[in-house]
Amino acid sequence: MRIAVAGFQHETNTFAPGSAGFEQFRLADSWPGLLQGTEVVSGTRAMNLPIAGAVAALEGIEDVQICPLLWCAAEPCGPVTDEAFDKISGMILDDLAAAGPLDGLFLDLHGAMVTETHDDGEGELLARIRAVAGPDLPIGVSLDLHANLSAQMVDAATLITVFRTYPHLDMAVTGARCIAEMMRRINGLSRCVAFRQAPFLIPAPAQHTGSEPCRSLYAKLDDRAPGTGEYVELALGFTASDIADCGPSVLAYAETQTRADTLADEAMARLCVAEPTFDARLLSAEDAVKAAMKLPGHGPVVLADVQDNPGAGATSDTTGLLQALIDCQASGALLGVMHDPDIAARAHSVGIGAGIDGALGGRSGHSGHQPVSGRFKVLSLSDGQIAYTGEMYGGGTAEVGPSCLLAFEDVPMDIKVVVSSERIQCLDRALFTHFGADPDKAKIVCVKSTVHFRADFEKGSRAVLNVGSPGAFLCQLDIVPYRNLRPGLRLGPRGPAFSAQVGTSRSSIARGSI
Repeated sequence: MRIAVAGFQHETNTFAPGSAGFEQFRLADSWPGLLQGTEVVSGTRAMNLPIAGAVAALEGIEDVQICPLLWCAAEPCGPVTDEAFDKISGMILDDLAAAGPLDGLFLDLHGAMVTETHDDGEGELLARIRAVAGPDLPIGVSLDLHANLSAQMVDAATLITVFRTYPHLDMAVTGARCIAEMMRRINGLSRCVAFRQAPFLIPAPAQHTGSEPCRSLYAKLDDRAPGTGEYVELALGFTASDIADCGPSVLAYAETQTRADTLADEAMARLCVAEPTFDARLLSAEDAVKAAMKLPGHGPVVLADVQDNPGAGATSDTTGLLQALIDCQASGALLGVMHDPDIAARAHSVGIGAGIDGALGGRSGHSGHQPVSGRFKVLSLSDGQIAYTGEMYGGGTAEVGPSCLLAFEDVPMDIKVVVSSERIQCLDRALFTHFGADPDKAKIVCVKSTVHFRADFEKGSRAVLNVGSPGAFLCQLDIVPYRNLRPGLRLGPRGPAFSAQVGTSRSSIARGSI
């Protein structure tokens, strides 16, 4: 039995600056750079990635030959360029055609890719693959929990599995689960599918699966009788993609269409009943810092700069939370990771122990933030090769370029900042400990992340507070300047209904406008 495996991932923030060209997919990040052929297997082995879980599952099946094609991913940002999408899609199609007769195809996709031309990047990719592979090849697709599922994706894929944790601790598990379901299909199990889209958006901080109502919603997905061949998936959507298919959705697979429809309707009903219980509250930077300074107990207070999360396409250089630390005279604070290649380069030029005068952060000019000027002491330096130690990416390596740990010298408070040359989401304690900074000994730890940080920072903390400082990943959905959502879709739990503005379209509105 011959099973091909491939992957093409991007989470597109249509409001964020920049775009993902071919070179961005060639670069290593918290994952490998573009891989082809046998490198797809060797380059991802034992990593918490769907492709790695799928390959491991296939290797455990007797008489299966794995045919690796291509795998790549790029850091979230603005849309994927047409040149990159066409080139990478073409490479996958060429490899698929050259692979010869196949019994199945596994695809590691995200589900929220938007290109310059195609609002539904994955749907377009699957349509192109179907044109080459034909209608009968079993195609199993794994998707991110934040996927914006479309009817085109569902129709083109034989089956789909979706992450069930946020932080995404089950990426490899989801890839393996997809293989198990695909093997059932190859071995003769025929299933019908039902697809439902929710009537409201859920801001990312409220999608944490360790909190209610997501904890219960996802626990209910496994409430199926063993051996029935039925299963249900819930995707919570990526709210920074301004497209008609944006938002939560449900998939149900069963032996009959009636049963699939029933399962999908039941899952959607549970989601809608839970709508009022999603916690979408955000504190201002000043209020969050003041609250952190007053909270009793032991361990650090973690302040999540949720709207400047580079893992959702943000610039990772906004200074609202940093300025609030200074204004409120907070001491014993760590902040990371600030994207500022210029300051990082200057720190490397002067060396450890030296001081530099300059302006930190705010260089993108996004969200109205200004750099924070001061004198900084260089505490440590790194080439930016940082080994992850946390559960989500443990065993992998962050590649952030020349980087440093700085301390303010001209303020009376103890405030330290990790600065990188490449954007990186602060989801692992190693992004502090690598520089000699211990988050456990800080009073306040500020992370540019939305939820992923919880896997490594929440345990042992006094509290986690979500901060609404302005950034390119807006989580206050009623103020996002959407133009292309489905009419009537509620902008957040119990939020106002979206109404398309007459005379506006994607072609007439510049992306990156917020």
